[in-house]
Amino acid sequence: MRIPIFTVDAFTNQPFSGNPAAVCLLENDMDEALHQKIATEMNLSETAFIRKLHPGDDFTKSSCFGLRWFTPANEVPLCGHATLAAAAVLFHIQKNTSSVLTFLTLSGELKARQVEDHIVLDLPLYLTYPQVLQEVEELIKAAIGDMIVQDLRYSPDTKKLLVRLSDAYERSVLEELQVSAQRFLSAEKTGKVKGLILTLKGNSGGKHKGHDFYSRYFAPWYGVLEDPVTGSAHAVLSSYWSEQLGKKEMLAFQCSSRGGELKISLRNDGRVDIAGQIAIVLKGNLTF
Repeated sequence: MRIPIFTVDAFTNQPFSGNPAAVCLLENDMDEALHQKIATEMNLSETAFIRKLHPGDDFTKSSCFGLRWFTPANEVPLCGHATLAAAAVLFHIQKNTSSVLTFLTLSGELKARQVEDHIVLDLPLYLTYPQVLQEVEELIKAAIGDMIVQDLRYSPDTKKLLVRLSDAYERSVLEELQVSAQRFLSAEKTGKVKGLILTLKGNSGGKHKGHDFYSRYFAPWYGVLEDPVTGSAHAVLSSYWSEQLGKKEMLAFQCSSRGGELKISLRNDGRVDIAGQIAIVLKGNLTF
């Protein structure tokens, strides 16, 4: 069997930064177990599989495809950066002529379009609700020690816990924080958290001015200790920070060691447009 495969760095225009995803183009149906085997072999936070929905479909002309995402450990219901990567492969490598690509996924229909040098994803927007500290105190202590928490929210739709650090902290504090995400697994006793977002309000002054908020994201429950740049976490962060800042247009930066930038625009239909740039770093074939 021969499957075209690509590695795309998402939410960056610099190779070897942003968030890498593998993208496979499936001409035909593939044995179910092979999806996970390939994702485990690629060993990136996400491997995306684009499949044709009908026999006559064409990667260069069709506008609607199936899309699934797998971590090295399991399938996930939503992955923003791998959707960006999938759209990049179709637009930039397959030279797909559609103005809008539609992906049928476990999170419903997701759309991608090109706007200048960015690819814009139309994603669900997830609301957050106040979270009682006592329930998740051990997890938070494992993540940030004795740092001051300004706000605590939970997104039931995505099972993500949002921890906002005190506005007194600078971006550098978040960047330099040493996190042992493996410890989260034993510290999380509720069974309801599958992703931990640390976030900080942007600094309007200083050398990093222009970013409305910063974040880091950890998902050891899915086998991903730290994800470099996370579209799905920003589907949660967007609703939170829009409410906090009174803004619908925001610029976000995820402060992992690779780093990445996301342009956010809340839509009037209760969804969110998240735009990023890409760098294609590998083209090849899986053969087995």
